[in-house]
Amino acid sequence: SPLSRSDVTFVVGQEQQKVFAHRCVLACRCQAFRGMLAGSEDPPSSVPPQGPFILGNVQPEVFLAVIEFLYTNSVTLNSHIALEVLTSSVEYGLQDLCKLCVKFIKDTLSVEQVCEALQAAVTYGQADLQQHCLAFIESCTAAVVRTRGFHELSDVVLARVLRSDRLAVDELELVQAVREWAHVSSAVLERPVPEVAALPVRELRLPLLAPSELATLESHNQQDPLIPVENIAAAWRSHALRKGSGVPSRLCRPRRGTRPRDHHRHLDPHAK
Repeated sequence: SPLSRSDVTFVVGQEQQKVFAHRCVLACRCQAFRGMLAGSEDPPSSVPPQGPFILGNVQPEVFLAVIEFLYTNSVTLNSHIALEVLTSSVEYGLQDLCKLCVKFIKDTLSVEQVCEALQAAVTYGQADLQQHCLAFIESCTAAVVRTRGFHELSDVVLARVLRSDRLAVDELELVQAVREWAHVSSAVLERPVPEVAALPVRELRLPLLAPSELATLESHNQQDPLIPVENIAAAWRSHALRKGSGVPSRLCRPRRGTRPRDHHRHLDPHAK
């Protein structure tokens, strides 16, 4: 069998699954493998090291997808491994595999996975995938903010989502969603809620809330500090002055899903 003629072995994942391959294929198709297989001897000996190469932190299914691509130029993906194969494609510098992963992820986006996909798109500088994920989040925001993926976003990526005017959710629900996100982040990072939430909180559009909602928010905030006092004060001031005075104008713009409230007509000079 061809495998008996394989000349390199990888031991992959916690399961220590053996994967057999041909070093000539790997070295010719991928610079990262060429470096790995050449060994560290100086000068390199005529017989490169046999391995086995231990790859403990990658799932066998993910590694096998990479090997499949190196042999066939195509890849069999599913939604459980696509993001990790994307990660491997970036690590191994495999541009074409990266494109196949991005296409698959775009074609199979789901409410449950879109935030994780967005986080990956930002991490690996995939602008096209980023736009696609953001548009998907804008189309079903109320469902997305309840997912585990939403609670695991980084503060930078969450702030980016919250900058959108097209989120299909009311501001009150967004404040609550950010509060829940902040509690998860605070626990994971072992840092206080106001500190982990500093960046996303700047994107909450508090002037959109009615006075009664703002009063409730203020009392919540005393028990569970999320929002700096000065942000709440600025929202009150915009009510008192009947315009978004001193508040950045983007924070006075209703979003696509914002429920209309009486005072909105005073807020935004460009409001329809």
